[in-house]
Amino acid sequence: MLIFLAAPSAVLAQKIDQNKLLKDIEYLSSDELGGRKPLSEGNLKARKYIQDRFKALGIKSQYQDYTQYFDFNNSREGKLYEKAANIVGFIGGKETDKLIVVMAHYDHIGRDGEKIFNGADDNASGTGGVLAIAEYFSKNRPNHSMLFVALDAEEMGHQGAKALVNDFPFPIDQAVLNINMDMISRNIDGEIYAVGTYHYPQLKPTIEKVAEGRFPKLLFGHDVPGEKADWTYASDHSQFHRKGIPFIYFGVEDHDDYHKETDTFDRIQPEFYIGAVELILDIVIAFDRDLNND
Repeated sequence: MLIFLAAPSAVLAQKIDQNKLLKDIEYLSSDELGGRKPLSEGNLKARKYIQDRFKALGIKSQYQDYTQYFDFNNSREGKLYEKAANIVGFIGGKETDKLIVVMAHYDHIGRDGEKIFNGADDNASGTGGVLAIAEYFSKNRPNHSMLFVALDAEEMGHQGAKALVNDFPFPIDQAVLNINMDMISRNIDGEIYAVGTYHYPQLKPTIEKVAEGRFPKLLFGHDVPGEKADWTYASDHSQFHRKGIPFIYFGVEDHDDYHKETDTFDRIQPEFYIGAVELILDIVIAFDRDLNND
């Protein structure tokens, strides 16, 4: 009998279940979920999908059913949203209680009549990334404690992130790094940005070392105050930055389908998306190993 063994490099390269990653983004951006607007039927289905995954991974939470509820007023609609929900998973660290927070928002903008804004890139992609990274660390216990968070109501003013930092399940100063993923599944030039090193330059060498020669190509920028395209406050990481907690925001530049009904699963770039999540995971692994918590 001949036994064929995969090359060690091939084994090391695949840290995530690529098929599951693609199935996650496909489901989360499907018509069935109707654009995932907070409190909609599709948003509740997305919640349950993420809760069930965390449960299947056997990870813990500081919240019953992994669910941190919160209320907020949407001034644009003149409406009170009650029991919007962040989904929060937790893995305790081997060496420290200091926390790395890995997150993405799972909501999108819903429907407009017959139009469904599926939000495949924005932000089913980031949500799928959280699930994949959580799965890796559920099997490979990190040195740092880690929170894995799917945030609600980003599209209505970062409401889920505000609720998370204002009712954080630990003393907020235990959080030493925030990783946010928002739009990571496509770019015509094969590029993705790591935003935040202007404010936290100590993080840049680790990212550069991991990203060298990788696909997608990782760029820095979009974080210089006063520049037109400054993303420092563009997504949920802004709420951690306001608390002085270092962040890295991974995302692509806006494309033609941004906030349109054409942001659909068939328009993502699977090779780009898989490569982006693998790259981000490797960067998180490096930070977990090397981060100075003094």
